[in-house]
Amino acid sequence: MRTATTIEASGGDWRETVEFVREAEKLGLDMCWVAEAWGSDAPSALGYLAARTETLHLGSGIVQLGTRTPVAIAQAAMTLAHLSDGRFHLGLGASGPQVIEGLHGVDFARPLGRMRETVQVVRQVFAGEKITHSGEHFTIPRAGESRPMRVSIPPVDVPVHLATLSPKMLELTGEIADGWLGTSFVPEGASAYFEHLDAGLAKAGRSRDELDISQGAEVAFVADPGELSDVLAPRKRELAFSLGGMGSAKTNFYHRAYARQGWHAVAEAVRERWQAGDREGAAELVTDEMVLGTTLIGTEERVRERLRVWRDAGVKAVRFYPAGDTLDERLTTLGRALDLVREL
Repeated sequence: MRTATTIEASGGDWRETVEFVREAEKLGLDMCWVAEAWGSDAPSALGYLAARTETLHLGSGIVQLGTRTPVAIAQAAMTLAHLSDGRFHLGLGASGPQVIEGLHGVDFARPLGRMRETVQVVRQVFAGEKITHSGEHFTIPRAGESRPMRVSIPPVDVPVHLATLSPKMLELTGEIADGWLGTSFVPEGASAYFEHLDAGLAKAGRSRDELDISQGAEVAFVADPGELSDVLAPRKRELAFSLGGMGSAKTNFYHRAYARQGWHAVAEAVRERWQAGDREGAAELVTDEMVLGTTLIGTEERVRERLRVWRDAGVKAVRFYPAGDTLDERLTTLGRALDLVREL
């Protein structure tokens, strides 16, 4: 099982973030993904990290559909691939209506079709072909005086990973992607994801061995199980936000993912409390099981066992979000987690 982490350029002191990434590379981390969300853009930070690292693979986790044209996405990916000597991976995701429509002012509708067509165009660009596409969402070139063009960047092979949660998007991931960037993952409920991924893989005549399955989770260690309640409390508030505050009032893919994995009633109650303005009440409804099921928190023995369960469930790469109030604490947590993966 390979190891990774995710950072965000606007997530604090940038110099400290870069130091974390460089030290993580020295610890033997395999990959660093850079998030975008509604903060800093990912490609700018990735270009900087490409110059400050040597062996670490780098990925956009994620570039959001609708914020750029498919060709602009491909140009950024190819530039980063060349700057990093082939270490770049393109992560794409649909995001949600709140960010895409509320922040960027573009339509969120029909993300499934836009994702499929975006990947088709991106791969044409990667191959150095003249770009021609006629679909429901994109027409290249547009009618008029223009003719098909190719970009002047040398062709390069860039793996495409999709961050998806809904059944149809998961099926598309299995059909067309090189990798899946998953989240909100409970290995005991993995069929909620793999059923749809496998359907897409079968449609393309592929097996799960041909899909790079990556999952992310916070990792934190406690010396004694009795300390768990204090550690879980802030995570419950964070999960309450994911269930009740992410996306729009009607469209929340995290809420749906937890519901499909057996927590429908709780997820619905949390959302109702959150949207009513009762943030603390929403957090109180989140159970220990919900947090522990989707994170790597506990004693060293428990984290070791959970990593084994993740691996046996089919996870090929684990994205660690190491706990800690300081840089040294986060690196210490990450180092312990990396050691546990090596033991597997």
